[in-house]
Amino acid sequence: MTRLSVEMLAAETAEPITSAGHAQLGVAVLLGIAVIVLLITKFKLHAFLALTIGSLALGAFAGAPLDKVITSFTSGLGSTVAGVGVLIALGAILGKMLADSGGADQIVDTILAKASKRSMPWAMVLIASVVGLPLFFEVGIVLLIPVVLMVAKRGNYSLMRIGVPALAGLSVMHGLVPPHPGPLVAIDAVEANLGVTLALGVLVAIPTVIIAGPVFSKFAARWVDVPAPDRMIPQRASEELQRRPGFGATLATVLLPVVLMLAKALVDIIVDDPGHLVQRVFDVVGSPLIALLAAVIVGMFTLGMPAGFSKERLSQLVEKGLAPIAGVLLIVGAGGGFKQTLVDSGVGRMILEISDDWSIPALLLAWLIAVAIRLATGSATVATVSAAGLVAPLAADMSTTHAALLVLAIGAGSLFFSHVNDAGFWLVKEYFGLNVGQTVKTWSLMETIISVVAGALVLLLSLII
Repeated sequence: MTRLSVEMLAAETAEPITSAGHAQLGVAVLLGIAVIVLLITKFKLHAFLALTIGSLALGAFAGAPLDKVITSFTSGLGSTVAGVGVLIALGAILGKMLADSGGADQIVDTILAKASKRSMPWAMVLIASVVGLPLFFEVGIVLLIPVVLMVAKRGNYSLMRIGVPALAGLSVMHGLVPPHPGPLVAIDAVEANLGVTLALGVLVAIPTVIIAGPVFSKFAARWVDVPAPDRMIPQRASEELQRRPGFGATLATVLLPVVLMLAKALVDIIVDDPGHLVQRVFDVVGSPLIALLAAVIVGMFTLGMPAGFSKERLSQLVEKGLAPIAGVLLIVGAGGGFKQTLVDSGVGRMILEISDDWSIPALLLAWLIAVAIRLATGSATVATVSAAGLVAPLAADMSTTHAALLVLAIGAGSLFFSHVNDAGFWLVKEYFGLNVGQTVKTWSLMETIISVVAGALVLLLSLII
């Protein structure tokens, strides 16, 4: 289905599919989200199935005809995948290429070789932030944990002093900075400008990661003093390679899509003439699709070839990079379907009217909704796509910058207090050899700091710009 046909289909369902009042709609939303939470947490159902069933349940509770609910869900799923699916796929390929070629190891080793004992936590933040740009959060953890454990063991560092900054760098990138799936879906839902969101996301991310990383790690190291577990140090990707790409080429490849998208945003501000040749050129090269595609193609020459990869191995690498994201694409797509069901049920209008009656700032409301869904489901992605669907109507009259800040408020809220219903919680616990209490004192509290600090910075920026 083409993007145009998807948008036309979505437009056909733009009118509310039910005339239920606020009370019934409110109950329907709560029950629909409750169904999703129950299926994910109690019955351990995959988030894709839970979101699909929850969308149908929402429509039924709202008293909407089932055929129209199905149309809303499928149109939302299709438009979301059309909007961000290819970008997620390209990001996965670039991340796989970075990991398998030894490029990520090259960045890590180069920075660590130049870092002193005092600056090591800051070096870990830098490494995680750079490497985490094109990688999914879970992939980033698997890639960086061996480095964290080796640095802590060989340098006799506190594991938390090294590990918390690395986790903070990965988490902030995951929640606030495109091209990660969550921010991309939120940008698509509220129709925000990607370049502006990226620029503001980086602006919010820098102080957030400093506070939640190197600063908080001082306290975390005092509260939880554990040695690096030997059993969790796996083989690094580059240990089986005879050579690997250079530091400069690897860094340039990773940052290429970010630079292109930021350049487009800058040209849009300076030129501000859709017919101008320069702006037309940057509208193309700075679009997320072209920016990420360019990075993947460049990466084949700057990452794959220097590592000695043949054409056949590069082809296999692309295939292996795409395989793990099937689940992510389905979750994101179903989240888009749930969002469209919310919108077409009239929930968006209800939220808009309630926010006017209660005089709650739109950004704060978006953050609170994302926090509630994150606490309930444990999934930052589910929290992002669901909250974006609920608050999307609030962006209708917003400026470009405030629509971008709305995306960041959602992303900040989606990271709040990771606990036992979050896969990331158990991943960190097992890799670092912690018990549940220690994981809460370090990882969970770090996530909360990220959410609160980023949310506060977004609100502050909304008063300034």
